[in-house]
Amino acid sequence: AGDGTNRVFVAEQEGIIKVFANDQETEESSVFLDIDDRCVYADNQNEEGLLGFAFHPEFRKNGEFFVYYTSSDEDHLSKVSRFRVSRDNPNVADAASEEEILRIPQPFWNHNGGTIEFGPDGYLYIALGDGGSGNDPQGNGQNLTTLLGAILRIDINNKDAGKNYAIPKDNPFIGKQIKVGFQGKTAPARGEIYAYGVRNIWRMSFDRKTGELWAADVGQNLWE
Repeated sequence: AGDGTNRVFVAEQEGIIKVFANDQETEESSVFLDIDDRCVYADNQNEEGLLGFAFHPEFRKNGEFFVYYTSSDEDHLSKVSRFRVSRDNPNVADAASEEEILRIPQPFWNHNGGTIEFGPDGYLYIALGDGGSGNDPQGNGQNLTTLLGAILRIDINNKDAGKNYAIPKDNPFIGKQIKVGFQGKTAPARGEIYAYGVRNIWRMSFDRKTGELWAADVGQNLWE
């Protein structure tokens, strides 16, 4: 958690985060967060569920962390939500503190991405897959008008009008118009997008020395 407590946190896809001391003698864990009742996971659609979480860079002070999971609100709906640790026990989060930051409808059950990470700039980066099936049938990976098939970059410490987050002013596609269809029509690119053209980034990490972002994307057929 970056708070000096030397604890290990483990996310389970069914909707539970566990915590235990970073000690080889540790034999038991406890439940830090339980959102099993609002998180969807099934063995035959096993790319959904609780797929990633990240602690706020100021977690030691504000007790905030963020979770990316598949919501039971509707079929194939991904959410990024803010939670807070409970006031009286640092090993237990307040499941009732959920604040929805972003919701992303998914066309299929696979290729949901999964990682959320804070960058050295303090912004939250969110890896989204292309929406699923095979061969990206909706063309989402090359479509800047959808959030799918991209890495998003958002500011969770501020809010734009109508949003529970703000879009950083230096994101690369703010204000750009994208051609759609064959009739010369255009639509605005999603300003949240930081990088696009990906299939399903399931894990990513920032190099602690250089700040570079490394991402593990799935391939298809011969290549990963």
